Amino acid sequence: MLDGIKRWFSGASSTDKAWDALAPWAETHQYMFRGVRESEGFVLDGRVGAVPWRLEWGPSQRSYVTGSELRLRAELALQSDLQVVVLNRSLQEQMEKAVFEQYVEGVQTRIDNQTPPEMRWLVMFPKLGGSEMGKLRERFVALSSIKPWLVQWLEGPLASALATLRQPADSPVVLMIGRGRLTLRAALDAPEPQQLEIWIRLFETAMREARRVADQHHDKSAPSTQPSMWSASALPPDEDRG
Repeated sequence: MLDGIKRWFSGASSTDKAWDALAPWAETHQYMFRGVRESEGFVLDGRVGAVPWRLEWGPSQRSYVTGSELRLRAELALQSDLQVVVLNRSLQEQMEKAVFEQYVEGVQTRIDNQTPPEMRWLVMFPKLGGSEMGKLRERFVALSSIKPWLVQWLEGPLASALATLRQPADSPVVLMIGRGRLTLRAALDAPEPQQLEIWIRLFETAMREARRVADQHHDKSAPSTQPSMWSASALPPDEDRG
């Protein structure tokens, strides 16, 4: 695979060679790597057991992320009415202020589908209390359409992974579930292997814990094991609206 990537890069511009260091690292971890022009980013495909995930790094698709954005996604076939958001406190305050200014002080009278779901859910669902958040209470906020599911998800390994995440307090981090899909978004200017590994470990922990909770809730639906869930084109358009 690495030889194929190198041949692809051999005809690329000098800016594309910025991704050369990622190719051997990706091969070591058995990730499928696809670099695009430097201004557009790259894609990694990996899996946890039989369940695939995709990592994308490139221009931000959310207004609350300035500069470059890291995105991780996995289709987990969770119950369709499950909606969950975990985000850092500074981003929560920023979002709530934006909602107030746009829909209370502004001319709009309701939140529409053009508003990102994580922002809509922030004003739709109640947040977990401090005692329910445990060691995450100082840095994170969590809410869900099904509170017991969220409480169980944040128990154990996932809470520990979030608590040990070393990010500036004002750097946006969003972990969410909607329409059966788990998504992680974060600001990341320098996609170095060491940083990518931190986010991948967090995301894979969230995947495993989501399946654990789904099993406890007697969710009999199984995640897709098809080899390809996404288009072969790099950096597919965002599909989180709605």
